Amino acid sequence: VLDILVQPRRNAKAARRFLRGLITRFGTPRVVVVTDKLRSYIKPIRTLAAGAEHRALKGLNNAVEVSHRPTRKREKIFRQFKSPRQAQRFLAAHDQINLIFHSRRYKINAAACRHARADAFAL
Repeated sequence: VLDILVQPRRNAKAARRFLRGLITRFGTPRVVVVTDKLRSYIKPIRTLAAGAEHRALKGLNNAVEVSHRPTRKREKIFRQFKSPRQAQRFLAAHDQINLIFHSRRYKINAAACRHARADAFAL
């Protein structure tokens, strides 16, 4: 997960703005861009990241959806966010921290998991 943007509309203009911000921060994607199945991403990705392949298949976005599960759980505890600004502030920090501390446990053994957790706390 590179970024999450809370916005009132999910049209082509909003997708272009979102992708332009990602490209200025992280650079142009070279190989693949994986998104959800929103059709508004097709044209901005074709123009802004012409060399990258756009994939929006059902299973490819699974890691992103799973990473949002703690967010949805916390939102349920808070009984929703009070404003889009509050949600954006929370989500901007939450996903980067969540990815550091929650390693993909099913791919590594217990010793490697403990080592990764120690590195995350040291970071």
